Amino acid sequence: MARGDDPDHLQELFAAFGPVAVRRMFGGAGIFADGVMFALVDDGVIYLKADEHTIPAFAREGLGPFTYATKDGVRALTSYWRMPSRLYDDPDALARWAADSLAAARRGAAAKQARGRR
Repeated sequence: MARGDDPDHLQELFAAFGPVAVRRMFGGAGIFADGVMFALVDDGVIYLKADEHTIPAFAREGLGPFTYATKDGVRALTSYWRMPSRLYDDPDALARWAADSLAAARRGAAAKQARGRR
């Protein structure tokens, strides 16, 4: 595992936010808090969960959504956006962005659950 995907490194990086679990998946890793995935790591880059409430902050930073190659071209996963590079050196700001991303993940899960009850 590259340093960017190393569970110990990721847990240390998110320490100001709180305890996180890192699980390997899809050639990268998912980052979880309280059993909820709020970030993913691909090729050493962290992407945070985003929704209509948090996407404007990513856009103000000039960042975009997670993309991946398929046999038909490039696809975007618009629910995860690249984490600002400045957060790697600012634990308090990272903790705020992580909390916002966890809230977005919980909103998404609640909306999905509500749709399933209909």
